Amino acid sequence: MKSTFLRRLCGAAFTGLVATTAVAQGYPAKPVTIIVPYAVGGTTDIVARMVAQQVGNGLGQPLVVDNKTGGAGAIGWGTVARSVPDGYTLLTTEMSMTVAPAIQQQLPFDAKKGFAHIATAASAPHVLVVNPAVPAKTLREFIAHAKANPGKLNYGSGGNGTNTHLGGELFKREAGVSLVHIPYRGAGAVLQDLMGGQVQALVTSLPTALPHIKSGKLRALVVTSAKRSPLLPEVPSAPEAGLPKFVMDFWVGFAAPAGTPAPVVEQLNKAIVTAVSSEEGRKRLADQGLVPVGNTPAAAAKLVQDETQRWAGVVKAAGIKAE
Repeated sequence: MKSTFLRRLCGAAFTGLVATTAVAQGYPAKPVTIIVPYAVGGTTDIVARMVAQQVGNGLGQPLVVDNKTGGAGAIGWGTVARSVPDGYTLLTTEMSMTVAPAIQQQLPFDAKKGFAHIATAASAPHVLVVNPAVPAKTLREFIAHAKANPGKLNYGSGGNGTNTHLGGELFKREAGVSLVHIPYRGAGAVLQDLMGGQVQALVTSLPTALPHIKSGKLRALVVTSAKRSPLLPEVPSAPEAGLPKFVMDFWVGFAAPAGTPAPVVEQLNKAIVTAVSSEEGRKRLADQGLVPVGNTPAAAAKLVQDETQRWAGVVKAAGIKAE
């Protein structure tokens, strides 16, 4: 009986291995769809389209970007989580996905087991920017100004639970200041009001703020990275400015539905790493204020796990609730 059981077990394992290998060897046999849960033109969408073009050229099949907006990302997340795990439906991942489990009670995916993470493609620091009319030229001056006027200064965000909201709350906690949160419906609206003087401060990704910093419409006080950004060499890093825990990255990764064959994940990982590490990939990312990451599936999964845990703490401390 034992030998019969072992033969059956080995036979089943071998059959599964052959099936998985066959999938990998024949992959991709048709176009691959990348679901972006946000609108066209944002940094996540730009990275997705750059990677799609270069990876598609390498794999010999087109990668088609499909923007499925709505539900603060939930529509796109749910679409991929429910897709067949065959490598033909992928998802862009970023910070909002790691914040959602702490804010939303019901999500269309299992936050811990819903996806097979493929790679983190690129990242960039955030930056704290203020309207030039704010009487503070440095971060230290801004903190002093905020402490002298508790509850009288405000910061904008692109909405409840967004990276701009969490960044503002993280800054408040680390700097020990009281700022009023003003949520908007999207980053574009808050940027317009920040430049118009209706709000005083904003923590946003460097690619989003960089053109307005360069034009003089916004003043950058600190970048949320361990070292200075080569794009803003005159702006101190968070540790330099005295806030070593005010370090946060904007990052874009890729994932597939849980259960996607490991050989397919590995094939996609190699293609994405090659794309972002190439001379053309680095240049196109640099044009958007991003740097390539290109890590392993295990490292990409750990980043998501660590970010989920980190932002759950910030959400709890700030008392952030779903809208």
